[in-house]
Amino acid sequence: MKKNTIIGSALLALSIFSAVSTHAQVNSDSTVNVAFGQVQREDLLGGVSTIDVEELLKKNYAVYSLDNVQSFIGGFTGNVWGQGALVLVDGVPRSAADIRLVEVSKITIMKGASSVALYGSNGAKGVILITTKRGAIKPLTIDVRANTGIYTPKSYPVYLNAAEYMTLFNEASRNDGIAERYSQELIYNTASGKNPYRYPDVSFFTSEYLRKAYSRSDITAEISGGNEKARYYNNIGLSYNNDILKFGDTKNNHNIQLNVRSNVDMNLNKWLSAHTDAVAVITNGYAGRGDFWGAAATLRPNWFSPFIPIDMLDPMNTNIQNMVQSSRKIIDGKYLLGGTSTDQTNTFADMLVAGYIKTKNRRFMFNVGATADLGAVLKGLSFSTTYSMDYSSLYTEGFRENYAVYEPTWNTIDGVEMITNLVKYNNDQNSTNEFIGETRYTQTNSLRAQFDYKNTFSNVHNVAASLIGWGYTSYITADENHGSSTYQPIRNANAGLQVGYNYKHRYYFDFTGALVHSAKLAPGNRLGFSPTVTLGWRISDEDFFQNSLSFVDDLKLVASYASLKQDIDIANYYMYQGYFKDDAGWYTWRDGVAGGWTTGSVQGENLGLDFIKRNEFRVGLNMALFKNLLTVDANYFLQNTNGLLTQGSSTIFPSYFSNWDFSFLPYLNYNNDRRTGVDYTINFNNRIGEVYYSLGFAGMFYNSKAIKRDEVYADAYQNRTGKPLDAYWGYIAEGLFKNQADIDNHAKQTFGDVKPGDIKYKDVNGDGVVDTRDQVNLGKNGWAVSPFTYGINLTLKWRRLTLFALGSGQSGAIGFKNTSYYWVRGNDKYSEVVLGRSIIEQNAGGEWELVKEGTYPRLTTTNNSNNFQNSTYWMYKNNRFNLNRVQLTYDFGTFNNSFVKGLSVYVHGDNLLVISKERKMMEMNIGSAPQYRFYNLGFKATF
Repeated sequence: MKKNTIIGSALLALSIFSAVSTHAQVNSDSTVNVAFGQVQREDLLGGVSTIDVEELLKKNYAVYSLDNVQSFIGGFTGNVWGQGALVLVDGVPRSAADIRLVEVSKITIMKGASSVALYGSNGAKGVILITTKRGAIKPLTIDVRANTGIYTPKSYPVYLNAAEYMTLFNEASRNDGIAERYSQELIYNTASGKNPYRYPDVSFFTSEYLRKAYSRSDITAEISGGNEKARYYNNIGLSYNNDILKFGDTKNNHNIQLNVRSNVDMNLNKWLSAHTDAVAVITNGYAGRGDFWGAAATLRPNWFSPFIPIDMLDPMNTNIQNMVQSSRKIIDGKYLLGGTSTDQTNTFADMLVAGYIKTKNRRFMFNVGATADLGAVLKGLSFSTTYSMDYSSLYTEGFRENYAVYEPTWNTIDGVEMITNLVKYNNDQNSTNEFIGETRYTQTNSLRAQFDYKNTFSNVHNVAASLIGWGYTSYITADENHGSSTYQPIRNANAGLQVGYNYKHRYYFDFTGALVHSAKLAPGNRLGFSPTVTLGWRISDEDFFQNSLSFVDDLKLVASYASLKQDIDIANYYMYQGYFKDDAGWYTWRDGVAGGWTTGSVQGENLGLDFIKRNEFRVGLNMALFKNLLTVDANYFLQNTNGLLTQGSSTIFPSYFSNWDFSFLPYLNYNNDRRTGVDYTINFNNRIGEVYYSLGFAGMFYNSKAIKRDEVYADAYQNRTGKPLDAYWGYIAEGLFKNQADIDNHAKQTFGDVKPGDIKYKDVNGDGVVDTRDQVNLGKNGWAVSPFTYGINLTLKWRRLTLFALGSGQSGAIGFKNTSYYWVRGNDKYSEVVLGRSIIEQNAGGEWELVKEGTYPRLTTTNNSNNFQNSTYWMYKNNRFNLNRVQLTYDFGTFNNSFVKGLSVYVHGDNLLVISKERKMMEMNIGSAPQYRFYNLGFKATF
């Protein structure tokens, strides 16, 4: 209590004096949106990057609100410094997908701990602040934007046809010493294509099922204006897209979305202003049933024909003719649906007759707030508050009909191929009713209140302060079959103080502190304090600097230290509490026969479980050279995350504290992580004659390390301590076994029987056995962020014509080719990669030997867990460069004596190019819809 009283008194005392201004009325072009307010761009203290979206939209149209941010801001790769960030829209936790880029005014990426402290626990891994457009004092203005474009698939997986599959499966059978499954006659008849219903060769990626492209169109109207009393911004948008699939009900697949936004600002009197925002997003989707993409990756081409031709049924067989007469699912009057005893549905039948799913998503967002100028009480003092309520509902209306499938028996009678018998599985069912499928409801309430103070003394002492209280609660409810409801809602509550001072905008001091609360910790331990201190020095204003380095327009150095408390890495509630359960284990009596369930401990108690701490040191610089020809923003960060949870099962407690049935081990704050790196943003701006150009580079060098772990490994090289957090562990491949002698002379591999043509792994610890103890760190997986990431943006403007391009890339990490496309097991579908298989044969002595080493191990009909391990054999480097967008815009300018005040037309392409040694693999999806290039034509008109 004494600690909390001291902290509370300090917060109150400091709030009287100063903090960073959050609601100063300043020119928006010179300010940056930061936590709970704005600061002048020249006074920004690092760890914060911003994008002026309204300006960017003049040359770069996009839909998603965070589209290609990595090409503008170093340290952002879809997250912040390799960690998930809190997304706020107009200061409220919301999904970035709910906001279109045309609604956005500015985006601020807050990376440094000092810049996010005011957001409490949930902001401790970075904050993405999206600020929407607002009205201004101007006449009524209407902007209309329309776009239409097409998506074209980059590539599809390449699988072997039925004859090739059967031929190579026979080879796999021979390799395993078992009989061949498919006769040469069957293979020949299949390859000839003479009867594709008896000898199926199912191919998915054809024009029968897929369009060459699908389309997307949208139209948006923006209405804005206002006067000193009230300003308004309204946005109405409608978008529609269909699908690449065109078979059966999937030809009707589509998604349509309506967005409506209204932001209003009002001056109620000289000292009181208010704002209110209302947003509605209404989305309807339609999807035919069937997992086309999943089946395309798994259904073998020869397995069965999805359609049974009625005209090839034995006309004299009354039983099968009666089946036809009683069937309610005859396709095009020609076909019954095919299947087997193990495949009593098929994806083609689902697409044709099983029905559809309609998805309806409704999202409503509402803000209301007020700001009071309390200058009459104290010059520079103001109070503001905002309340928000978001509500979303998602539910599906389904229509489903069951159907029968038939397995045929073929015979050749008098030289005529016909079906002489059918086995029926399931029954046809007709339905006229839709039903409610998945349901999910989410509600978020947020409340903020803050006092702000800003004043300047003697024209040189600039003081600012903010005292903030903020919190939100999210409730999620879902039907029991399609999701989980939140018994304990998601909550974040904290109070914050920010105190700022600068002398002549040259020397800066900032203190930020937040009092955070966590219901995940035990009572009495639920409050934590997160302090940060930041110092800044505009060294370019010093006389000694100006006299010697006149080409430097601006140079500011910033350093900060922060210690943030957070509970977002505490996975669940009540992890501090020990508990027992009554079915902890089954124990028998001494006779070894009778017994019963025993009550036992599942988790030990630790009432001292504490917050996880983000301790961070950061130093940065902001620099402008040669009359702003070159600008640089760079930051070095050292971030330690201390006190991550573990149950201490390896080194902290004796082993008898836990066994298979019970555990007395509590969760402890024990593990520590470290992240270090440098992020940077560099921009060149210049003009050559009539050509203006701007070239921007953004990037990050990043490293991570496990500093402390509760672990015991027999071999020190397997310790995770000292290794990257995203280390990929695997085996070192030493090629393929050549013959039996090669196998006999090598360490015994423990992943199943091996033969020549199988992968040979290095016995790293030299114990004569290859097992999990021989796994080593092969590199960084780059799942969250690669060691080096970068982006580039280019603008070329000549008169009314503007060319804009975006690119991004990464390097330094690895991956494994371990999808079903590469790891072909047992009866799996064969992809083209198996054409490079290694060949083994039996020599004169009957022993197997490798006669041709290819790019793939020998084929086998088994699961062959030996070959399918993450190892250097399957490893690749993830180095790549992406040409994300190219847009060409022509601005017609102002039309004289016309109601059209401006008109621009543009064309652009997205996801145009990948440059990488592994381009083919990187552009190919397995088991899901393909990657697409997008080509768009659009215009914007101002009235």
